[in-house]
Amino acid sequence: MGSTMHDVARVAGVSIKTVSNVINDYPHVRPDTRTRVQDAIAELDYRPNLSARGLRSGRTGVIGLAVPALRENYFAELADAVIRSAEAHGLGVVVEQTSGERDAELLAVSGGRRRFLDGLLFSPVAMGQTDAAALTGGSFPLVLLGERIFDGPTDHVVMHNTTAARAAVEHLLERGRRRIVLIGADPAAGDEASSASLRLKGYRQALDAAGIEIDPALIRPCEHWNRAGGADTVRGLLDEGVDFDAIFTLNDTLGLGALRTLGAAGLRVPDDVDVIGFDNIDESRYSVPSLSTVDTGRDEIAAIAVELLIERIAEKDDARPPRTIKPDFRIVARESTGNPDSAQ
Repeated sequence: MGSTMHDVARVAGVSIKTVSNVINDYPHVRPDTRTRVQDAIAELDYRPNLSARGLRSGRTGVIGLAVPALRENYFAELADAVIRSAEAHGLGVVVEQTSGERDAELLAVSGGRRRFLDGLLFSPVAMGQTDAAALTGGSFPLVLLGERIFDGPTDHVVMHNTTAARAAVEHLLERGRRRIVLIGADPAAGDEASSASLRLKGYRQALDAAGIEIDPALIRPCEHWNRAGGADTVRGLLDEGVDFDAIFTLNDTLGLGALRTLGAAGLRVPDDVDVIGFDNIDESRYSVPSLSTVDTGRDEIAAIAVELLIERIAEKDDARPPRTIKPDFRIVARESTGNPDSAQ
């Protein structure tokens, strides 16, 4: 069995109440006493019972983050950013993977696990606009991330999907590209509240504004937004003999796969084909060539989401209406669109 608060009190030579005061960071503890208790906690590797603390104080000091898939670079890096932001506020984070399944997402926002959390950051991909009512969790603090549910009952941090995608395509147009492939279109094209649909909308807007007719042969669906999906899609384009001079991939991992196939086919990037991705994952800086991308403000999204959640936790009966915040984005031009000096 693990060490108990009684064990800590015995080793430190203090009362259980004093140990509790140190754990809960109460200010009126003598410095030398606090040091003795902290040393005893370290010596015994004591872990406070967060559930018991929560029953007494109403808070656990832990928030949740529910995301579709941690193997996807964007969500892994988002989780890292959330954890760093939460730690700066003295909070722990429990990360839950929903695997993009609707039942798992519904459980994340309504299940019994919430009693171990002070609040939840939630990024759904299977739930949609018709599920907005499921986000009404009484006084349980919840902040929504992503594009699936708009005008819901919770605070919402979302990226500029359409505007940012349009800017990415305009970057290619400014370089004289006209036959621009889009990789990652949603096979279920009727869903207007997905990242894919919103980014496709930006692609269409950019081409329409430039007076370029949209060629359906250049819009490529891709169910899995990973390297294999990008590589296989470009291979299909080459096998079909489709004429193109640029590629816009709806995330960076698709772009990394596209770069691999283009290189294997002897096509030079950016001399023959420009490539730009979306999300600015860390790996995009180190590909060969380095991948131009859209920086969606991931760290800012995490920091804002944590701040909003902390506000709602502090004021559980806060009657303020839900807030929607969109951090700024920027185009990061690297070698894959002709910027050899970029180390961003």
